[in-house]
Amino acid sequence: MKPTIVLVGRPNVGKSTLFNRLTKTRDALVHDMPGLTRDRHYGHGRVGGKPYLVVDTGGFEPVVDSGILAEMARQTLQAVDEGDAIIFLVDGRNGVAPQDMIIAERLRRTGRPVFLAVNKTEGMAQATAVAEFHELGLGNPVAISSAHGENVRELLELVLEAFPEGAGEDVEPDHPKIAIVGRPNVGKSTLVNTLVGEERVIAFDQPGTTRDSIYVDFERNGRHYTLIDTAGVRRKGRVIEAIEKFSVIKTLQAIEDANVVVLVLDAQQEISDQDAHLAGFILEAGRALVVAINKWDDLEAYRRERVKKEMEWRLSFLSFARFHFISALKGSGIAPVLKSIDEAYRAAMAKLPTPRLTQVLHDAVARHAPPKSGFFRPKPKYAHQGGSNPPIIVVHGNHLDAIGNDYKRYLENTFRDAFHLLGTPLRVEFKASINPFEGKRNKTVSERQENKARRERRWRKKTFS
Repeated sequence: MKPTIVLVGRPNVGKSTLFNRLTKTRDALVHDMPGLTRDRHYGHGRVGGKPYLVVDTGGFEPVVDSGILAEMARQTLQAVDEGDAIIFLVDGRNGVAPQDMIIAERLRRTGRPVFLAVNKTEGMAQATAVAEFHELGLGNPVAISSAHGENVRELLELVLEAFPEGAGEDVEPDHPKIAIVGRPNVGKSTLVNTLVGEERVIAFDQPGTTRDSIYVDFERNGRHYTLIDTAGVRRKGRVIEAIEKFSVIKTLQAIEDANVVVLVLDAQQEISDQDAHLAGFILEAGRALVVAINKWDDLEAYRRERVKKEMEWRLSFLSFARFHFISALKGSGIAPVLKSIDEAYRAAMAKLPTPRLTQVLHDAVARHAPPKSGFFRPKPKYAHQGGSNPPIIVVHGNHLDAIGNDYKRYLENTFRDAFHLLGTPLRVEFKASINPFEGKRNKTVSERQENKARRERRWRKKTFS
């Protein structure tokens, strides 16, 4: 197993900046605002021949016993319990805070190796920057700058010194990535916790609790999955704060990164334009889709019928997807959702043999040929697979640029039914054959023959028009 390094500290000391530096990514949201990070955020990195797993945590408020800050502290303590080493980050410009003393005492009791990193020391003499932090009693502090990268490698080598080189070199399993998306407060984080079987992310009765895209690995029935808990997406006109704008961008990036998307709707609210727009973005991205209608258990019979009719009307373009009525809080209806996720993933990653595709194409054309365009009728000849997630089928033939959207949908439905591709969008692309002699003059034809051909064309045009 790779060694796990946990970043701990009070709010706004630069943990997320250091996380991005250690993982060489921009996965963690960074802003000059305390308490931006709330859930545990995992990332992979490597220094020399030593890979590692690093965990970003929210600002640690050990003296708070209720509300969102208490939930963040509980997440931090869970990460510390999982960690092999802890980097305790403090602010070198603000000096030792009373809260740092409390955190240091709490970390000493864990029995884990703790490394004290004094951040934001760029431009300062190192000896002066770390002098007062010796009173925390955690050994020799290391002066770093996570924003500029100063002494970060030295700190990391010190942390990983006790771990052998090459530890944790394992092959990443081929498993589906599942993004859980929807409007704020529809139950996305609760669904993630129910699927994982633990309080992995903060689920709080307050819109906007999740701000970042949190990747969660778990295993069910011997199969590996990665869940992506995302921030709620509101209507564009209501997104005001810069943090929320970045959160929406991270959600859209998570959709692009996923293999399967679970769109969570709130059965106790109307199916809004925002739900339809988000579903349209998922469809445009080509991702496999499962729709979960949450909070279904508290609805009366007449309201359930109304919700079903509303979905048939507002989300008719998602006919390829499975719809499930669930209660994420009580855990009802969850098993069929996971089954549909597996089905959608298999369909999205399916390998479609060329001979079978071509036979299905010929059968479809025999039943219903494409309509004529002018003097010519488009003539599809053969098909092959052009990509996965979503499956792309490339059809070759003559005059295919004249095929309209209606016939294209007919072919999409035919291929979907023939290969049982449920839960994923399907794209059919046309590639017309190119005439190699187009635009080239036949030099063997005499001028007299050209004049005769021209007179015949004028006669046909006059006679048949």
